Amino acid sequence: MQTGHTERTGEGSWMKKQNRGPYILAAGAGVQLLTGIPAAWGAFQRPVMQGYGLSRGQAMLVFAVLVASYGVGCAVGGLLQDRRGPRAAGLWGTALLSGGFLAAALVPAGNAPMFLLVYSLPAGVGSAFLAPAVLACAQKWYQKKKGWATGVTGVAMGLSGAFYTLFVRLVGGQWGIRICFAALGLLMLIVCGSGATVLQDPPRPGQAAPLPGIDYRQMIRTKQYKLCVAAVALSAPPVLLFSPEIYTIAADRGLPENLAPFSIVLGSAASAAGRLLCPAGSDHWGRKRVLYGVYLGLAAGSVGFAFARGGWVLASYALLTFFYSGGAAVQPALNTDLFGLRHAGVNYGFIALGMSAGSLLSYVGSQALPLTARHWLAGGCALAGLFCVRLVKPAAKS
Repeated sequence: MQTGHTERTGEGSWMKKQNRGPYILAAGAGVQLLTGIPAAWGAFQRPVMQGYGLSRGQAMLVFAVLVASYGVGCAVGGLLQDRRGPRAAGLWGTALLSGGFLAAALVPAGNAPMFLLVYSLPAGVGSAFLAPAVLACAQKWYQKKKGWATGVTGVAMGLSGAFYTLFVRLVGGQWGIRICFAALGLLMLIVCGSGATVLQDPPRPGQAAPLPGIDYRQMIRTKQYKLCVAAVALSAPPVLLFSPEIYTIAADRGLPENLAPFSIVLGSAASAAGRLLCPAGSDHWGRKRVLYGVYLGLAAGSVGFAFARGGWVLASYALLTFFYSGGAAVQPALNTDLFGLRHAGVNYGFIALGMSAGSLLSYVGSQALPLTARHWLAGGCALAGLFCVRLVKPAAKS
């Protein structure tokens, strides 16, 4: 009798832990709200140039290195998560992210190399440690609704642009960009640190078979991996070629200067919508079908953005951020469809190396090409990304 009671108690405890999923989503959303810095860099660009005495090219490089280190950090953070779990990866990510912002407050003016070293690298890597931890953990708790779970946490990342725009304008405008960086560092330490402590993979019944999937060593040898990395890289230029300078572009095209910040706020709202609707839709219509729409939308949006004037700048930029963020949110679910859930964190990290390549491509394009040529480069990259997705076929899992 006692044995049966123990078994029932153990089963009840295991079932009770299944309700932890909503807490994982809530914690993930809190973390993601503060890790969407690349989408909000337009709000930082001018204050950083003015507060630190950086040129346009140096400020663009700060952004490029931030995104590139995010891609590399996803791979390293995924390895850490695979070995130590999502909580360890999240806590390390919090330390790096908040430390980068706190250190940036102390960088002397005119010292671009130090700014890259103490801010761009740790902040990018820290954000990347947090992202796979949140995404992989959420998908494991909601295995039958992976796209939806990714979208729920992704909404917060989409709203990062609006949050950072308001924060920089209020705090940075009142006390300067250095105090703004320090305040953000403390906020990240509290919010991301608290969220990371909640992250935990779902319990497995004692006799449950291991989750299916191949590891990154097997994955990187597949054609599917190479195509996915290329597609991720090619999705970046339609947005990253323009996002750091969206204030200037909007103002130059007839948008009143007082309305220019709304380009980021509206883009942030569109990003949040894309991160929720696209992955949720992919649960019903299929990952590839939704990604076809994403890349076609990026191509069409790039053409529209090239000719947009006045208020249409806001609309076309929002369209681009919707599809870019929507594609970024569908990709983790596609990864686990292709390569399984067992090593979801590290595998997503290696897919995210495409972000590094896309960031560097965007930086080179922004420095070497006039604005008109950048629009056509963006559209061409979107169509090339569509071609890569079209070639992706199911992969064998073990």
